Amino acid sequence: MVAIRIKEAAALLGVSDDTVRRWIGAGALTATSAEGATTVDGAELAALAADRARDPGGDDDRVLTSARNRFTGLVTDVEMDGVMAKVGLQCGPFTVTSLMSAEAARELGLEPGVIASAVVKATTVIVERDAHR
Repeated sequence: MVAIRIKEAAALLGVSDDTVRRWIGAGALTATSAEGATTVDGAELAALAADRARDPGGDDDRVLTSARNRFTGLVTDVEMDGVMAKVGLQCGPFTVTSLMSAEAARELGLEPGVIASAVVKATTVIVERDAHR
């Protein structure tokens, strides 16, 4: 068994330590305590991460897409200059930057604090926003 500390498990999944503790309390993860450190099994954590990637929760009217690499997070920065926009997102521990038309950024209503998803297909990053949020 690969033992992963709660803090590290939280960082790997982009959640808080308290969220990992709630998962342990709910039985989604099994905790082991030894020498004052609480850990979770790496294989169990990987299975939970895979389940969360397949079904991150939320509305049933999600966008259906062939792209499998989706990073949902908060818009942190939008820089526009005429025809182009540079949009930054903080997706858990990852920062994603996308270049798009300024028109697309305006149509999506992208501004700091907005929840959006970066969809990666091959070398292209597509930013989208749920119309209900």
